[in-house]
Amino acid sequence: MEEQHEPEGRPLDLDADAASAEPSLPAFLARPEGAPVYHGFRLIDEVEVGGFRLGAISSFGSDVGSGDAFIVAPDDSRAGLVWQVSDAPYLREIRGFEDSRWGVWEVSFPRAVSGPQNAEKALADIVPRLRPHWEAWREWRRR
Repeated sequence: MEEQHEPEGRPLDLDADAASAEPSLPAFLARPEGAPVYHGFRLIDEVEVGGFRLGAISSFGSDVGSGDAFIVAPDDSRAGLVWQVSDAPYLREIRGFEDSRWGVWEVSFPRAVSGPQNAEKALADIVPRLRPHWEAWREWRRR
């Protein structure tokens, strides 16, 4: 009898309205020309802190302690987030600046993100830590 394996990871949080350059592929795999990085993943529209918005790559939930997301700055530039619920605030660079994004960052959220209210609190917690990196990326791009 063949052993059955549960898939690892969590469901992706896809934007059903995102256009795909290839109709047979999801939008995040076939970004149209000029589409920003993380195109095809859901932006949580009702959540904004100081001009920054939060997007989900993997689905959030009250029982979820870690995942992948992205942040959109006031100028619509983006950075990736690998997050984990932790009482200890931290921010670590995973990937540095690129033309298309201001890095990928490992961050802590103080609580699980189970809905828009928790998402806004999580975003409010990380924006002060990430804003200096976004500003540094903007300077880096000007050079």
